[in-house]
Amino acid sequence: MGKEFRGTVADHPDFDAGSDAEALYDAMKGFGSDKEAILELIASRSNAQRQEIRAAYKSQFGKDLIDDLKYELTGKFERLIVGLMRPPAYHDAKEIKDAIKGAGTDEKCLIEILASRTNEQIHNLVAAYKDAYDRDLEEDVIGDTSGHFKKMLVVLLQGTREEDDVVSEDLVEMIVCNLTVVTHLQLVFDEYQKIAEKSIEDSIKSELSGDFETLMLAVVQCIRSKPMFFARRLYKSMKGLGTADNTLIRIMVCRSEIDMLDIRECFRLRYEKSLYNMIQDDTSGDYKRTLLKLCGGDDDIAGEFFPEAAQIAYKMWEISAMTKVQLRGTVRPYQNFDPASDAQALRKAMKGFGTDEDTIIDIVANRSNAQRQEIRQTFKSLLGRDLMADLKSELSKNLERLILGLMMSPAEFDAKMMKKAMEGAGTDEHALIEILVTRNNQEIQEMCSAYQNAYKKSLEDAIASETSGHFKRILISLAQVHLHSSCIQTRTHSSYFVLYELIELADACNADSGDLEDRFMSILCTRSFPHLRRVFQEFVRCSNKDIEQIIKKEMSGDIKNAMFAIVRSVKNQPSYFADRLYKAMKGLGTDDRALIRIMVSRSEIDLFNIRKEFKETHDASLHEFIQGDTSGDYRKILLILCGGED
Repeated sequence: MGKEFRGTVADHPDFDAGSDAEALYDAMKGFGSDKEAILELIASRSNAQRQEIRAAYKSQFGKDLIDDLKYELTGKFERLIVGLMRPPAYHDAKEIKDAIKGAGTDEKCLIEILASRTNEQIHNLVAAYKDAYDRDLEEDVIGDTSGHFKKMLVVLLQGTREEDDVVSEDLVEMIVCNLTVVTHLQLVFDEYQKIAEKSIEDSIKSELSGDFETLMLAVVQCIRSKPMFFARRLYKSMKGLGTADNTLIRIMVCRSEIDMLDIRECFRLRYEKSLYNMIQDDTSGDYKRTLLKLCGGDDDIAGEFFPEAAQIAYKMWEISAMTKVQLRGTVRPYQNFDPASDAQALRKAMKGFGTDEDTIIDIVANRSNAQRQEIRQTFKSLLGRDLMADLKSELSKNLERLILGLMMSPAEFDAKMMKKAMEGAGTDEHALIEILVTRNNQEIQEMCSAYQNAYKKSLEDAIASETSGHFKRILISLAQVHLHSSCIQTRTHSSYFVLYELIELADACNADSGDLEDRFMSILCTRSFPHLRRVFQEFVRCSNKDIEQIIKKEMSGDIKNAMFAIVRSVKNQPSYFADRLYKAMKGLGTDDRALIRIMVSRSEIDLFNIRKEFKETHDASLHEFIQGDTSGDYRKILLILCGGED
């Protein structure tokens, strides 16, 4: 990122502290206060200028400006305005004090501040804390935390991290775990990824836990990119129901004069939505107006990256290309498996009056799909009955759909889900996209065969009859088996073809919408994921544009959704599924069909990875969401498939 930090709030031209002090006094005197005047003035002055205004206010009116603001304003708006009026070090000191006072500790606040501040900011914070509260910050932190987490916080409080740009090339091959030169550590992280074939972040997640894990991840993320670290914190403060206003206020106040422009671009890059729009949707009143003024603009209007954000985007694609993710499911083959015993137990659970759902759940959810197919065959040969028909007659609603989905082969299940997505009055376009984008060639072939066998019609014909236009062409292209080659052919992986397709995408951006969609489709729907990662990475470097932003701006409807799904899957498929699960359960009502489809289809492939991405992005576990959004036996089996609480 270099040392060129770029904020959204700068010194106000023609500044006059006395005149501003008088304007604030006038805005607060009498009955009521002119909140619009207060927010406009304070949010458009730098912090240094605000301190001059505060001194002038004291000199002219004999009163403390912060005390008057606290008296006149209320709630979140008051906290935001008062936060802006404090010097940065004193604002940090107040946040730390609030984080460790009382019964509980706000560990995330401690982590955010101490992991992201420079040496000078840490030293100023320690001095401000001593001045404001007549207490030693290190002693208070030691008294309120424990273990490795405490030790790491104390190390950060020393403010001894080297901050120059000198790189020891001889040490790049070494893997270290200490706080040395930032630029050097960035190279070390890259080298670690090449050697270990996993990111340093993934290693931390697998080896550490709790607050210490969160702190170490924050240190690494700040070394990689502070703007991206803060973009993640801002997103988590506003997503879902409710807003973490303390976090939102703290970051908007402390970064508005440093790197808010870069945070905005990282936010858009990662979440496909501008920070401005998310603030607009998630806040209200004078509080919202002040936050939007600090934000400084809407990046959804822009088409290009800031230079620093383009570098981050390029790096993200490089990390995605380098990382060999070890996919992990949550359901494994059952040891001491006996299909005859399981078949007998299932029959016993279903015959007579009433049904023993617990036994059915225990057997079905704890066997691999291959073992379930053996149980089906044994049930037929041993008992002369169709297990699927018996289960259907004994179970109902979501539990029935989930159990039957688990008992089908993956190809049968996908075919069934495709059929369900296209039958009836409306078409579930999101389901069609999700299945066709994320299945590999073999899975697509097997699904097409299963569809033909089950419904006596080709999947391609079914898609053609239920969809139209470019969207139909995209789906049919995806169903024709050439997107996810597990092995990369020399032709598609060569630098020549990366360059050729780069030119194709660049030309498409200047073409009319129909031609743009055709050219994007010809590449995105037919190339392997590793190849597309290379193309998308080079696209950022050559065009200074974001492939996702172009899709968002230039396309619409189902075509846009399909293209987005491809790009998101190319970048990080478990993250794509985590987002789909989140959308299935957030807000009022549950999209049970989507929830069942993903839990069934991914439980033996990458549900563990999906869980980790869910926790990372949404700051809550998949287990928690399922627990809070479902009930009864349906919830019980979903939690078994989930495989644990993160």
